[in-house]
Amino acid sequence: MTATARVTGVGMIPFTTPSKSETYDVMAERAARAALADAGLDYRHIQQAYAGYVYGDSTAGQRALYPLGESGIPIVNVNNNCATGSTALFLARQAVASGAADCVLALGFEQMRPGALATVWPDRPQPLARFEDTATAVQGPSTAPAAARLFGGAGAAYAERHGLAPDTFARIAVKARAHAAHNPDAVFRTPVSVEEVLASPVVYGPLTRLQCCPPTCGAAAAVITSESFARAHGLDSSITIAAQAMTTDTPDTFTEQDLMKLVGYGMTRAAAAQVYEQAGVDPLDLTVVELHDCFTTNELITYEALGLTPEGTAEKFIADGDNTYGGRVVTNPSGGLLSKGHPLGATGLAQCTELVRQLRGTAGARQVEGARLALQHNIGLGGAAVVTLYAKADPK
Repeated sequence: MTATARVTGVGMIPFTTPSKSETYDVMAERAARAALADAGLDYRHIQQAYAGYVYGDSTAGQRALYPLGESGIPIVNVNNNCATGSTALFLARQAVASGAADCVLALGFEQMRPGALATVWPDRPQPLARFEDTATAVQGPSTAPAAARLFGGAGAAYAERHGLAPDTFARIAVKARAHAAHNPDAVFRTPVSVEEVLASPVVYGPLTRLQCCPPTCGAAAAVITSESFARAHGLDSSITIAAQAMTTDTPDTFTEQDLMKLVGYGMTRAAAAQVYEQAGVDPLDLTVVELHDCFTTNELITYEALGLTPEGTAEKFIADGDNTYGGRVVTNPSGGLLSKGHPLGATGLAQCTELVRQLRGTAGARQVEGARLALQHNIGLGGAAVVTLYAKADPK
C-alpha cells in the first residue's frame, strides 16, 4: 500500500430506540447524504461503496444506496458482528491505500429489535457456540443473555485478578452519561449517579442494567479519498488514517479459558500494537479515544488492552479521572455505546464521525482541547477487532 487515506466527509443521524426508528434504508440514505455533503461531493464521485449491517437481508446496501444514484459501482455488503461498521471502513481504506480507488464510501446502518440480542437462525450452527461453550466451562450454565454473560464474566475475572472497589465499573456508566449530555445524537443524555447505576437491576455478575448498552437504531457514513483526489476536488484533506489494523481470534482465546480473551482482549491488544508500530506513536501520545464500551466491564479491560494505562491499574486510572476531561485521555466523548447507543452496523462509523469532528475542532461542547491524534477501537464477538488511528495533518 502506498497512498495515505484521507477522511474527507463524515455523517450520522441521531440514534433512536427501536420504537422510534425509521426503516434501515431511510436511515442509511440520510447518513450517506450527510457524509457526501460534509465532503462537498456528489454520489457520482463515489467509485466503490462498502455497506455494513448485521440484521438485514442480502443486498440491503444496494437498497440503501440506489436512491442516491444507480451508478453501477461495486457495492459490497459487510457483516462482522459489532465490528461491522469499522470493517467497512477498513475495506474502504484498503481500496484507497492500494490505489484501487480514489473515492470510496463506507456506510453502516442497523434497524434493531427491542431487547437483548438473540439468535436469528436457530436451525443452523451458531458462530458464537464455541465462545459460549468455553464460558460455560469456566462459569457454569446461566440463563442470562449471552453477551452480558461473556462481558460480565470478563469483568468478574478482572476484578478477581486485580481487585476492584465495588463502584469502579459503575463510575464508567456515570462518565458515559456525563459525556452524552453534550451529544445531541445520543439516545441517553440524562446524568446518573453511582448509586442509581448500582441500584438498577442486576443482569449478570457485576453488570447492572445501566452498565449495558441499549439496542438502538441508526446509521453513519464516511467518505475516504486519496490525497490527490482531495486536492484535485478542493476537499478538506486534513484528517488522515495514520494507521489501521484488524485482527481475529487466536487459539489461546479458547485454550486458556481466559474470559477476558474470550471477549476480545487479545485481539484488541494485538491490533493496537500493530497500529502503534505502523504509526510510530506511543499510546501516551493520544488525547481522545472512542472505544467499544458495550458494557462497562469491557471499557475497563480495554483501557489496558489499548495501553492507555498499565496492566492492573485501570481502577486508579478511573479514580484519578484520567479517562475524562481534565485527565490524560478523554475516552468516549460521544457518550460511547453505553449512552449514545449501539446500532451494530453503524457503531464503527459513528465512532469515526466523532473522532473526525474532534480532530477538526468542531465537536462543540464536548470538544477535547488540543486533539491531534485520535484512536478508535471496535470489536465484534466471533470475532474481529479493528483499531484505527486518525491524525490531524499539519496545515503547513
